[in-house]
Amino acid sequence: MNTSVFGRWIFGLVLTLSLSTVTWADEIKLKIAGTWPIEHFGHEIMENMVKEIEGAGVGISAKYFPASQLGSGEELVEDAIRGNVDIVQAFIYAQADPRLEIMNLPALVTTFDELKSIYGDPSSNLNTLLREIMADLGLTQLGLLGEGLVGVVASKKPTDPTGLGDKGMNIRVWSSDVAKKTTESLGYRTTTMNWAEVLPALQAGVIDGAICCTPEWAYSTFAVADVGKYFIPVNTVVEASSIYASSKTWEEMNQEQRDVVMAAGQNAAQAAIDKAWERTDGFIDQLKEAGWEIIDYSDEERTAMVSHIRDNIWPELAETIGQETMDKLLAN
Repeated sequence: MNTSVFGRWIFGLVLTLSLSTVTWADEIKLKIAGTWPIEHFGHEIMENMVKEIEGAGVGISAKYFPASQLGSGEELVEDAIRGNVDIVQAFIYAQADPRLEIMNLPALVTTFDELKSIYGDPSSNLNTLLREIMADLGLTQLGLLGEGLVGVVASKKPTDPTGLGDKGMNIRVWSSDVAKKTTESLGYRTTTMNWAEVLPALQAGVIDGAICCTPEWAYSTFAVADVGKYFIPVNTVVEASSIYASSKTWEEMNQEQRDVVMAAGQNAAQAAIDKAWERTDGFIDQLKEAGWEIIDYSDEERTAMVSHIRDNIWPELAETIGQETMDKLLAN
């Protein structure tokens, strides 16, 4: 073979391999983990997010694992920090950073307009703080999904259910000092318990109830399993989860890919907020049809509870969350 021809052949081969390598480096396959069950309305939202990412034509494919197949929210945050999973939809537990207790701040949101402005607006104080905290952990916040306000499911009727007196009940709270202090201030005794343990514990009588759920979660998790009889919409905190990415994965993406993933996450968050609130009344009706009693607050009782929380609990929470973080969150 002519030397010059051979040289050109070698050069072409090297160039082809180099271009192939560049193209391969830009191709990313994402492992996306979620905690919403397949029956949950959010499952379709997450599937649409995957379609939006893959359909953008920026060299990303994705596999979505719903229903806690890859672990609980507590486990997934650690996996994302390590880079074992690329994107997560889950509640962010404060075990990773006490500042994440801002997600549990009671009486921050009491109306749909507040939910949209505080959770749905990427520029809100809450979202801005969350991005900062997550970045410190090695995570990239994509979207905050507010599903609605949380109530108590119970197997027996509380004493003084809508007042501040002793309830005569032991109920589950999640792993949060803020949630524990708030719930106990309303007159409940509490037991900290992971979500996976709640249904069997309530069924076995280990606990009398749980503060945990929007009406949809109360119906789809407890009523359909014939566990529980009462729902008390205390509405102290928002049932919320986040969509976040491992910063290790984020750093591997080019800017175009990041823009697509960020937009898809924010679109999913907005869709969840818009869809969740309108479903509340329908699931209250389904709980009633299942024989549950709904023990609601009067306007006066709810105002008194919110004032009690803000006057008595918020000052204590600054010790847990940090005064600087509280000030940033509540700044006008």
